[in-house]
Amino acid sequence: MHIGLVGLGKMGDNMRARLRANGIEVTGFDRNPAVTDVASMADLVAALPAPRTVWVMVPAGSITDAVIEELDGLLEAGDLVIDGGNSRFTEDFKHAELLGAHGIDYIDAGVSGGVWGRENGYGLMVGGSAAQVERVMPVFDALRPEGPREEGFVHVGEVGAGHYAKMVHNGIEYALMQAYAEGYELLDARTDLIKDVPGTFKAWQRGTVVRSWLLELLVRALDEDADLSDIEGYVDDSGEGRWTVEEAIANAVPVPTISASIFARFVSRQEDSPAMKAVAALRNQFGGHEVKKADG
Repeated sequence: MHIGLVGLGKMGDNMRARLRANGIEVTGFDRNPAVTDVASMADLVAALPAPRTVWVMVPAGSITDAVIEELDGLLEAGDLVIDGGNSRFTEDFKHAELLGAHGIDYIDAGVSGGVWGRENGYGLMVGGSAAQVERVMPVFDALRPEGPREEGFVHVGEVGAGHYAKMVHNGIEYALMQAYAEGYELLDARTDLIKDVPGTFKAWQRGTVVRSWLLELLVRALDEDADLSDIEGYVDDSGEGRWTVEEAIANAVPVPTISASIFARFVSRQEDSPAMKAVAALRNQFGGHEVKKADG
């Protein structure tokens, strides 16, 4: 199978490598000439056999809009576009309608795995017609983790469902990180009693009910910087957490833990705290998100 991939940043480049390693031919396009396979989007489309499949892996919002609008003018009826970025699910309806007017199919794919996906595989949540999902299942199988398909891939529903599921996934992620971070701050506050904060988290990795990959990443961060002194406790949010809370309000679903984790990130931009240092460190570990270095 041969697909196009637009966007070769941290995740896109790793996805290209994993796909190729698993037998999928990939032609990639990026504005950065150092990483692109072709010089233009038109060249990308020309390089693909019909019916074409193009996976879009660029930042959500206006950049995704521009890429999909350009592809709409280059692709033909029967081709397929997959948006694997973190677009809001409501944008999927707009993109599907735009492409559908010219007979171009559309799938939205929530992708989790961060910078570790190349090695470990990506958790995938997709929305679209069953026929189109089945058509590109070799691509999804190449990207997902090894093991049973249902433990790393789900066809959630029609267009929009994949990004909706990823939005909720990220809302949960916010809350889990905040819980670990607050535990870190409480342990760090009693260094008169707790003599090994990193070791405490490390000891939780086996046998305890709070063990997880996020915990492993926090241990990794503490191994690199035991008191997180090199990190400023400033944490951005990329949108999904806010959208989760907005959806919860719209559907009268109480999400107090997720809501609190969003507001904690806002607090982090006003003052430094050990807990938010831990959240910043976790985001850097799993997603390669930049951290603000502490002064001095």
